[in-house]
Amino acid sequence: MTIELFREDSYLKQCHATVQIAEDQLVILDQTVFYPMGGGQPGDSGTLILEDGSELRIVDTRKDADERGIAHVLEEGSALPAAGSAVTAVIDWDRRYRHMRMHSCLHLLCSLIDGGVTGGAISETKSRLDFDLQDTTLDKQFLTNELNRLVAEDHPLWARWVTEAEMESQQELVRTMSVKPPAGEGRVRLMEVAGVDLQACGGTHVSRTSEIGAVQIGKIENKGRHNRRVNVLLQE
Repeated sequence: MTIELFREDSYLKQCHATVQIAEDQLVILDQTVFYPMGGGQPGDSGTLILEDGSELRIVDTRKDADERGIAHVLEEGSALPAAGSAVTAVIDWDRRYRHMRMHSCLHLLCSLIDGGVTGGAISETKSRLDFDLQDTTLDKQFLTNELNRLVAEDHPLWARWVTEAEMESQQELVRTMSVKPPAGEGRVRLMEVAGVDLQACGGTHVSRTSEIGAVQIGKIENKGRHNRRVNVLLQE
């Protein structure tokens, strides 16, 4: 299994690692700073620097289908590094940091809308959440103003862990209706925005809301009888 360094520090940009498995354009390392696609957040891209100084391009990161660890997807046609070899894994930091800003912003949005989350997606400049709402009118300008207020208030964010038993007794901490937190490891990771929001989440986030920067609500769309899709844009 891969040690997930990003779980403890989202700001790590690189790490030294050893190749455990290299096959079918996938590389699994003993530890990594690369976030694998999940929870609506894209997998990281970046570079593997080999011992001889040559570089391999990583175009995506995913959880290995055979549960052997985190799979770094090589650019098509890349030569595979040797198992057991030492590498340096370097993420595309600018891209990851924008994902962190957007992911944290979506947690702020959750605090403003009283409804379960039925879906979502994060990208560098535009993200969305789908809410289970019926006969509810959402005001774009109000939501924009409130998001920017929370950003400017500079609330700190941090992760903490609870046991699966504690999670079961506090189901209000699970905002997503279609995806449940991973079980079987004995604990569940929570992300807290101080005084604003607390929910189960395994993604990467900024350390303070001021890092998100100016945001704007884009389209609010009806996606079925109960679904309201709210789009959010970064303004820089």
